[in-house]
Amino acid sequence: MLKLAADENFNNDIIRGLLRRKPDLDIVRIQDVGLSGADDPTVLGWAAQEERILLTHDVKTITRYAYKRVDADQAMPGVFEVSRRFGDNWLLSIEARTFLGLPEDDLFYSLRDDGFIQLELAYYF
Repeated sequence: MLKLAADENFNNDIIRGLLRRKPDLDIVRIQDVGLSGADDPTVLGWAAQEERILLTHDVKTITRYAYKRVDADQAMPGVFEVSRRFGDNWLLSIEARTFLGLPEDDLFYSLRDDGFIQLELAYYF
């Protein structure tokens, strides 16, 4: 089952919406597990230890620290960076997928070396 962790500044409206659509979703907020104010490497380390994919709006630093974990051969279940609107016309979307740190008996083990990241900036008029 998919296990998620929402970064401290992640939009709570999104969390509530996810739980309305799927009440049994396994999601925790970083501040609810005692990591309020923790730095990014600490949050990523906790998420890896708990085998949770991190949901975040942080496009500036989380990805950099996630790649540092990968380079150091540390577990990295994944990070989903969720898009944000800038004003009425601009939308920035970043999508990332990773299958790192999977045990050999996992269904997705064959994808362990595959990664995906996409950046999209759109202007609506």
